[in-house]
Amino acid sequence: MLYLTYYKFRLWLIMQNHERYSEAKKITLIGAIINAILGTIKVISGYFFHSNALVADGFHSFSDLITDIMVLLASKYGSNAADDSHPYGHQRIETAGTLLLSLILILAGFGIGLDALEEIIYNKNDLPNYLALPIAIISIFINEALFHYTRRIGKKIDSDLIIANAWHRRSDAASSIVVLIGLIGSLAGFKYLDAIAAILVGFMIIKMGITYGWNSVKELIDTAVEPQLTENIKKVIMKVDGVDKIHQLRSRMMGRDVFIDVHILVSPYISVSEGHYIAQHVHQTLMNKIDNVKDVTVHVDPEDDEVCCPSLHLPNRKAIEKNFIKLIQKSYPEVESWNFHYLDGKLTIDIYCQDEFNNWVKLRNLIKKELALKPEITVKLYQRH
Repeated sequence: MLYLTYYKFRLWLIMQNHERYSEAKKITLIGAIINAILGTIKVISGYFFHSNALVADGFHSFSDLITDIMVLLASKYGSNAADDSHPYGHQRIETAGTLLLSLILILAGFGIGLDALEEIIYNKNDLPNYLALPIAIISIFINEALFHYTRRIGKKIDSDLIIANAWHRRSDAASSIVVLIGLIGSLAGFKYLDAIAAILVGFMIIKMGITYGWNSVKELIDTAVEPQLTENIKKVIMKVDGVDKIHQLRSRMMGRDVFIDVHILVSPYISVSEGHYIAQHVHQTLMNKIDNVKDVTVHVDPEDDEVCCPSLHLPNRKAIEKNFIKLIQKSYPEVESWNFHYLDGKLTIDIYCQDEFNNWVKLRNLIKKELALKPEITVKLYQRH
């Protein structure tokens, strides 16, 4: 039954990743086809209508095809489900793609600004034909529509890569606006108007690239989720019955997915199975109540050992059973079971004897003798009922 549930979950996850990639592939292919058509039209029109800006804008559209190919590859491999080599999934391929795309946005912004600055410094003025105007206008409307459509799909599938590519579409629209202003300015006699507008648009594009790039860098270096979400995670955990306190709460992002590691403090005298039961409830509650939580690792602690581990110097179960318990059992075979409690640098041993056992005084004296030089070890005796 558990295997069947796990299989269904894996199947659901694969279907979700497949649908996510299908959406990303569809919108990216649409953009690539439009870029190819627009690039061809702008280069040919710029050449025949004597507009160097329109020709440059056409080659800018062709260069976007490289970006579209990169987005397709990143979306495909980033949407793959977890496997043995990548147990946390492949989402960071998409993050790396977003970072690369951000760098392209920054370079595109610098390129637009530098070209405009060069035009001002060297006083370059080409008088284009009026027929170049409708080409620039059509390019603006198409790229702006493509921006809104791509961004909507990116938000739908929670993909920063597709959203970043949407802003790249807007940079194409901005580039065409610069071309249009340059054309109008040149035809109207305001020769520097297009250059000033180009510099401003260049700064806008650079800002977009820096924002998405910085978010990708933070994710790649395992930056924690925002403080408000961290506080929400703490509140959810503390509401689970059996959790006394939490410490060592760590979180990180992978794409849109949130991964959480947390240590919970529980009563030190409950059983291992009850501690695991509480941990399972912490895991499921976080998965159900916090959006985008992909996985939770819960460590159960009987004491706060965040600063130090006070009980590491104590002997382990095997050593105690060999050097103490077995010696006791030779004289008193009624000793049938025992539990160990490692707390605050001390060891408490609970020893359980059979119902008919009645030599408690002698047993206590033997235990005191054996533990005379071990003040850090305490023994408590119990009778089975």
